[in-house]
Amino acid sequence: MIIPRILVLLAALALPAVAQKAKEKKPDRPQPPTRSFDAPGAPAFIRLDGKPGVNPPVDKEGDYVVGPEYVTAPEAKGAEGVPQGRVMQFTMESKDCKLFNPGIARDVFGTVDPNNPKTLIVETHPIDYTRHITVYVPAQYVAGSEAPFIVGHDGPRGKPDMTLPRILDNLIAQKRVPVQVAILISSGGGDAQGHERGREYDTMSGLYATFIENEVLPLVEKNAGVKLTKDPEGRATMGSSSGGSCALAMAWYRNDLYHRVLTTSGTFVNQQWPFNPETPGGAWDFHDKLIPQSPVKPIRIWMAVGDRDLLNPNVMRDGMHDWVEANHRMAKVLKAKGYHYQYVYCLNAGHGIGNARAQLLPQALEWLWQGYSVAKAK
Repeated sequence: MIIPRILVLLAALALPAVAQKAKEKKPDRPQPPTRSFDAPGAPAFIRLDGKPGVNPPVDKEGDYVVGPEYVTAPEAKGAEGVPQGRVMQFTMESKDCKLFNPGIARDVFGTVDPNNPKTLIVETHPIDYTRHITVYVPAQYVAGSEAPFIVGHDGPRGKPDMTLPRILDNLIAQKRVPVQVAILISSGGGDAQGHERGREYDTMSGLYATFIENEVLPLVEKNAGVKLTKDPEGRATMGSSSGGSCALAMAWYRNDLYHRVLTTSGTFVNQQWPFNPETPGGAWDFHDKLIPQSPVKPIRIWMAVGDRDLLNPNVMRDGMHDWVEANHRMAKVLKAKGYHYQYVYCLNAGHGIGNARAQLLPQALEWLWQGYSVAKAK
């Protein structure tokens, strides 16, 4: 068959464009280097490494190293005869939100501000978004009673992940944690500077905690048929990456609302946007000045990070974008100030701590709720 000349011409014209697109494709981000647990600047870890499935004790504080092989905890699986809680979901539209309406998004990452290398110049545009709320209510919950609860960030946008509900089913049945509600909240979307998730999670203020208090929790009580405690000792918050720094910000700035914090790969780095002169280093300021220079707050915090966690993932080269260093610094200032904390360094783990999470999470939750009376929660 003779190919029409016009098609040959069009194909020829298209080839340079295809080649140009291929040429402009950004290279893959290099993998972060592995940081040794005994490198200069690291805490003096208690070594549990080389023992798969072994976790730090739930009644001890301090710094521990685990891995490099991991075993999924039995509590992460459904068990016969264990009462199973119910899980329900509902959504919130940005147009109905008071504090975060409209949402924001960016088209390009942004450029370093020539007048301030600690921040970016980012162009944003307004967006509408849908937020998903997933609620776990344990089988042992007594209608009308006030329940302790845990707020999780980056909650599912579709089918619920049943890992946390199954863990709580088992821990509650074994009386290792109080009977509690879990509230998993998805972000407004995107990531970091210029996106809605970044505005919600990376901002150094109590604004997001206030949003949850005033706009999310009343809907949880209404839609799930529960009552939630007002006692900050009975309120926990957890998250990974920016969700982890958000969890700490909620307890730090609204200590009247939250006392218990669980983080994995916490983004305790300089990622706040827009620039705030009160905290010029963003969440880096937690360990740089806020915690060292402030009276001790009644915060109990569990942290974990991977030995291959993030390092300088963007154009900012300000010395405040190493997730491992940031978490090491957090552990050391928490210890120096006398906080109740446990810090776990996970060998052979990247951002979010990978397979280590399935081994550590039940232990982390049990540690987090130490000191809270199970009887009080009934």
